[in-house]
Amino acid sequence: MWESLGSLTASPWIYAVVALSVVLDVFLPVLPSGVLVITAAATAAAAGAAGPVPVPEQVPDIAALLLIATTASVLGDMAAFRLARRGGDRLERAIARSRRLTRAQERLGTALARGGGALVVIARFAPAGRSVVSLGAGKTHRKVREFLPWSALAGMAWAGYSVAFGYYGTQWLGAAWLGTAVSVLALFAAGALAAFVIRRPAPAAAPTA
Repeated sequence: MWESLGSLTASPWIYAVVALSVVLDVFLPVLPSGVLVITAAATAAAAGAAGPVPVPEQVPDIAALLLIATTASVLGDMAAFRLARRGGDRLERAIARSRRLTRAQERLGTALARGGGALVVIARFAPAGRSVVSLGAGKTHRKVREFLPWSALAGMAWAGYSVAFGYYGTQWLGAAWLGTAVSVLALFAAGALAAFVIRRPAPAAAPTA
């Protein structure tokens, strides 16, 4: 498995695979887009440490990886947003067929409905949170100018977190497989923390005199 991932991340095709995975995982939350981003960043760190002059065609460029992951995240969000605005009953049936989306909608939907834009960023890290936010914003006919800036900020935060942990984790730990493993665990930890923050009950309003 690691050999297959290594050969993929050492190829320029990794940019296309990352972009496609990040765009589509708003509809298919089981896709390992975060793992791909982390693995590509870890490969870049390991290859950069192996020699003084990395080969551009074989080593993922960190800036390009960050830009592509962020852009693909926003494009996927907007595709889901547009689909939800027009989906109606068909969208409800599609969500009902996905156990993970249904569970996420039940757990996160109420909290996100009462929350502000900051919760859009936090939900980007929660399991299926991105799907619930994007589809929910479209379904409730939010304006594009209200949703797009928060989607862009969420994409930058998620991509930056994934790339930074993959790259610097490998530099600190000295092995690509170990840096990737630790970084993936850090991504899952961020997801668990995000889900906890979102589901936490809102503080009760202070009584007025």
